Amino acid sequence: MRCDPRNGAQCCQGEAMPDTSLRLFFALPCPAHIARRLDTWRLAQGFSGVPTARGNLHLTLAFLGQLPASMLPLLEQLPPRLPLPQLGFDLSLDRLQCWPGGLLHLAPSQPPATLLELVRGLNEQLALAGLPTESRPYRPHLTLARRSRMPCAAIPATFSWRVEELRLYRSLDGRYQALCRWPLGSAQEQ
Repeated sequence: MRCDPRNGAQCCQGEAMPDTSLRLFFALPCPAHIARRLDTWRLAQGFSGVPTARGNLHLTLAFLGQLPASMLPLLEQLPPRLPLPQLGFDLSLDRLQCWPGGLLHLAPSQPPATLLELVRGLNEQLALAGLPTESRPYRPHLTLARRSRMPCAAIPATFSWRVEELRLYRSLDGRYQALCRWPLGSAQEQ
C-alpha cells in the first residue's frame, strides 16, 4: 500500500527533489506547545552546550543516514505496513540524562510498549526493504543540547503529550524538514 492522502498522510514529494543524497530519519515530532514549554524550562536551567533548535525537537525512531532522493517512494510505503496504534499513544519524558560525548537529553523512565513496538516494526520493514538498521538497542530520547554536560542542580520536569503522528525527516544544514507525515490512528487503517 502506498502513501494515501485520503487516509490523512502527507506523502513525500520525491519527484520535486533532484536525485541527490538526503540525510533521513523517521521520528515523532515534538508538538509546538510542548517545544515552547521545553524551551522555557531549558533556558531557566542554563544548560551548557549547543541547544537543539525548538523547531528541531523530536524523538528519533530510526536513523537512515544518507540515501538517494529516489528512495523516497519506497520509504513512504513503509509506515502504512506497520501495525500503527489506533488512537496514538501517550509519551512522558521525565529523566534528564547526559551521554558520554555531551548529548544532554530527556528520556522516558518507562518507554511505552507502543513506542517500542513501532520502532521494532519500522526496523523490520527497513530490513525487508534492504535498508540498514541500527544494531544497538533502541534508547528513546529527545536531544536538548550537544557538547553539554550533566547539570549539577537541574529542576526536574516532566513533558508529556499524545503522540498522533509519525514523520520522515530530512536533515539539511542543521534544520529538520518533514518530508512525509502519517497519522497514528484509525484513519490509517481505512
